[in-house]
Amino acid sequence: MSKRLLTALEYPNADSTDLNEEKTLREVVLWLETNKLKSGSQQVTNGLKNSSSNDWNNYFDQYKDSLGCPMLGSQVEELQWLLGKAIQMETTKNTECAYLKHAVENIKTANIPSVVAENPLDKLDFRSTEFTERINQLAKTLKISPYPDPLVTLRAVRKVICTRLTAECVEDPSKVILEGIPFPFQDVDLGFNLNDPVLNQAAKVLRMLYIHNLRDLQTKANELIVGVQNVTANPKTDTKLGQVGR
Repeated sequence: MSKRLLTALEYPNADSTDLNEEKTLREVVLWLETNKLKSGSQQVTNGLKNSSSNDWNNYFDQYKDSLGCPMLGSQVEELQWLLGKAIQMETTKNTECAYLKHAVENIKTANIPSVVAENPLDKLDFRSTEFTERINQLAKTLKISPYPDPLVTLRAVRKVICTRLTAECVEDPSKVILEGIPFPFQDVDLGFNLNDPVLNQAAKVLRMLYIHNLRDLQTKANELIVGVQNVTANPKTDTKLGQVGR
């Protein structure tokens, strides 16, 4: 996966790059900062340039903190996060391209009434640095790994809050904390082969998520059916309307 991201970012010799080598990993981090991210301070960048220094890891930690990168299991995983951040920046930086500008001009010329939003959330800049930092802080508090796109991180935060932090869940955590042996989805036969272990693993995860969503939909459908049946299959008779002797 990392090699695909490096190729997309046009990193030299991406196919033959071995990120398990410490020297190579440090070179990739410096290349990302110099050519793509450009977010570190001059002091940190100079520290990253000295790849043979014993203080390199300290500068790398400072660099990750400045970008909001979470603490992951290894430096390779953290580099994977940085690559995703670089991909996001590459795909969103060309906002002044010709077709987008033309589209904006078309929107401006359209006869659309002006609407004043009363909801303060409508006035937020969801792409600002401050918004991203606050969402990442909230995600870390909830032990959620921040995603390069703050809106994706926000959706994950919302899901955790709605499923784990409601008044009912806080009062009785056993309702949401699952117990038992985890399902070994890694060992399940996918049914097809994508000729790539990483893609096969991702397909299994997507299949499990799909099954989970499908079961949730079925449960809600059953609840709806039961609710309708409680209304239609339990009529109440008003005995005052009855007449005797006819």
